[in-house]
Amino acid sequence: MPENSLQQLYVEQLKDLYNAENQLVKALPKMAKAAKSEELREGFEQHLQQTKGHVQRLEQIFGAMDESPKGRKCAGMQGLVQEGEEVIEENTDDALDAGLIAAAQRVEHYEIAGYGSVRTFAELLGESEAVNLLQQTLDEEKETDEKLTEIAKEVNSEAMSGDAESQRSEESEEAEEPESTHRTKRAPKARSARA
Repeated sequence: MPENSLQQLYVEQLKDLYNAENQLVKALPKMAKAAKSEELREGFEQHLQQTKGHVQRLEQIFGAMDESPKGRKCAGMQGLVQEGEEVIEENTDDALDAGLIAAAQRVEHYEIAGYGSVRTFAELLGESEAVNLLQQTLDEEKETDEKLTEIAKEVNSEAMSGDAESQRSEESEEAEEPESTHRTKRAPKARSARA
């Protein structure tokens, strides 16, 4: 194995994270706009500001290595962002916020895994300044995931009660339908045959 293979992997993974964070800078405003819960909307807006800071930290790391952060597309984040967009398109009811949180937590777990790996690589490579910057971002990603979990407790309960209300409303509408709408077409034919 070449001596610099871990260094190359480290740079590739940083580029992947850089692209992922930039995709999120574009996606988070859409998620905030779609959120029904004010707390969730504010959480997405706050995380957007953090994400911009993550991009700046990565640029600082690349600058210290005299490397360009560009050149790698993060297909994993692209897929996660696409799933988030599908949640917005397909859910307009009480479960929308619950779906947004699920999509956002997938993103956070993906980032936690990525930042945990590159932080370890930086440590092994003796990049102490990068270790500190990456640890700050890793801590913020974990904190965001915890906040989403807290918001989910209320949002998921609201989605459940909204589903129960919708189901009761549908059952009540069915019960109120006149009996004549439930008759089959056979009954009138039978009467006409007798006449």
